Parts: sequence; C-alpha cells; structure tokens
Amino acid sequence: MKQLHRYILGYAIGIIIFLGIIPYSLYELSKLDYLFTNKLLFNNKLLRYIISSLFCIAGAIFMLWSNIYLFKIGKGGPAEAYGISLSPKTKKLVKTGPYRYSRNPMVFGALTFYVSIAILLNSITGLICLCILLFIAIAYLKFSEEKRLLRDFGNEYREYKKNVSMLLPRKNTKRKDANNNHKKIDTQLPPL
Repeated sequence: MKQLHRYILGYAIGIIIFLGIIPYSLYELSKLDYLFTNKLLFNNKLLRYIISSLFCIAGAIFMLWSNIYLFKIGKGGPAEAYGISLSPKTKKLVKTGPYRYSRNPMVFGALTFYVSIAILLNSITGLICLCILLFIAIAYLKFSEEKRLLRDFGNEYREYKKNVSMLLPRKNTKRKDANNNHKKIDTQLPPL
C-alpha cells in the first residue's frame, strides 16, 4: 500500500510540474514576445495549428509510452531527482519500447510537447526558453540520472548507453556485440 501511495505522489507531482507549471510558464513568457517586434514563428495560423498539433501528439505519445514501459517493465516510476525518490525506483533497466530509440524518451516527449505550446502561442521567447531548458535537462541527465543508472545497473547500462541515443530517438539498425563487431538487430516496435 505504501508503494501505491509513492506512485500516486510521484505522478501527481510530475503532472503538476510538467503538465501544469512548465506549460503555464511558457504561456506567461510568451507575453514577452513584444520584445521581438513583428517577429512571428508562423504567419499562417492554420499551418501553426497543424504543426503544433503534430508536435503535441508526438510528445504526448512519447510521454505516455515511456511511462507505461517504465511502470510495467522497469517496475518503478520516473519521479526521482538528485537522490530524492518520490516514486519507487526502477528495478529493471528498460531497453524496449520507446527506450529502444532513446535513453530518455519521457524527456524527449515532454520537450516536444513544450515546443508544441511555444508554436501554438507563436512565441519566440518560449522557444528560446526551451533551448535553455534543453541544456538544463541534458546537464541533469548527464550528471545525475546517468550516474544513478550506472550505479544501479552497471555494465548493462554502459552497453545500453553505447547503442542508444541520449535524447533524440533514432532507429538503431546495428549494435556492437561484446567483441565490438556490428550485428544487425530487430527494429520492429513491440506492442504496448
């Protein structure tokens, strides 16, 4: 029962921060776009809505997909930062589903979702802030998250790290085996 409460707390805090505070902050920051007089991301409103919708859908899919895999396969949750764990830590390194294409598909999904908001708002300030957020996210992943994963999963994570992109999803068609020889791997998406 205690573990269930930790999952609920972790996801509640994540929803408040990542789907509430950050999008609201982007909205408020877009009010500073007057600093870029007559500068718009898109002049065509319909095109802006279409592109924003595509980014929003892609971001939402990656966020949900990665959370499902983390919960079902990893037997843990995403809510941990700098040694403070709100939800239970993952017990197994997840290397399937969206984690086959990116070591951090949840972060990729969230950033893609935030880009959709900046595009919807036609906000240059929002995109500039997202670039700064991207650098902060990469620093956090590199100096906190990856150290924890190396500590928890050792060589298994080291090998995974060699073969899978940190953030941007990419289709891996070759992997190095134990002898550093490239071998072809299956790249079909597994079912959820």
